[in-house]
Amino acid sequence: MAYSRWCWFPLYFAASIALGVIAISSATRSSSSKNPPQEAQPIARDLSVNASNALRRSGFIVMADLLHHSPSFFNPPQNSTIFAIKDSAIKNTSHPLWFLKTLLLYHTTATSKPYTFNDLLHLPLATCLPTLLRAKNLSLTKLNPATNTLEINHVPVSNPNIFLSDKLAIHGVLAPFYPLLPQDILKRGFDSVIPTPTCRFNQSNVPGVDWNKVVRFLSANGYASFSVALHSVLDGIKKEWEGLSSVTVFSPPDLTLLGYPSKFLDRAVRLHILPRRFSYKELTSLPVRTLLKTLVPYDNLEVDGVLDFVPGMVLSGVEIVAPDLLASHNFVVHGICRAFKMTDVTL
Repeated sequence: MAYSRWCWFPLYFAASIALGVIAISSATRSSSSKNPPQEAQPIARDLSVNASNALRRSGFIVMADLLHHSPSFFNPPQNSTIFAIKDSAIKNTSHPLWFLKTLLLYHTTATSKPYTFNDLLHLPLATCLPTLLRAKNLSLTKLNPATNTLEINHVPVSNPNIFLSDKLAIHGVLAPFYPLLPQDILKRGFDSVIPTPTCRFNQSNVPGVDWNKVVRFLSANGYASFSVALHSVLDGIKKEWEGLSSVTVFSPPDLTLLGYPSKFLDRAVRLHILPRRFSYKELTSLPVRTLLKTLVPYDNLEVDGVLDFVPGMVLSGVEIVAPDLLASHNFVVHGICRAFKMTDVTL
């Protein structure tokens, strides 16, 4: 019976509720006192629909259908990274709803930001990422940036960057991260069936941004005014964004704001920084009108795309003229033709 028709929902619904309570209660009961659930805003409905369409175009029909029926079935929070399973690994089996939902929870990470494929490639080997299935992590078991090779729980990532936005990332994997044995889970419990990997690193102790290196590079490569401005506001950024693990810096050739009040300068600098690493290639792959979150609350940059009348990509009306000037595993610097304009500025 085809998944896309969803004809099996009424048949399994009543049984799924009962089985889900039995199967999931043991896992959530033991972890709830140690890891209380945190409030998180779910992704917007239009974002879920766009992600579902991207999965469908890439041939991940089952996962597209599951995501399309959220929030009633599965409602991932903002800043999630979903690892979609190939149809060939799951489409020919009939699984109860509680098991499919558990599958999705374990294949979705809950971190401070969604991870692009490049972000994952540059994390340390044996880094563990927390999933939406509480007390369960995923582990990076093999990675090689030179060959774009990445395995999670020993399963290869086959289709990187199926969907990327500021709030959600989706990558395709060849198989599930644990055996598709719902009856085994009912008998033995989650802890026995789903592995608990050994972590050398986790999302909270991955090395942070080397801001001093960024400042020195900008100063030595023709971006002295922005270097001075960034250095002058760094203490505030570090304090308010403690634990920031990656950034994208857009540096204008001249920032004529050094004589203005400190609040004005601080906001201007923050408008040029994204709390996530985007290479130039990743930026160009984003849909037009995608909003990119900056360090200024509610003040985003908008993707204009690659336009016919300019050689480079354009964000909020400003061209990227020197892409990937400086790049490391957790930051990247792009040169732009001029500073971004601030909105609603009162001196």
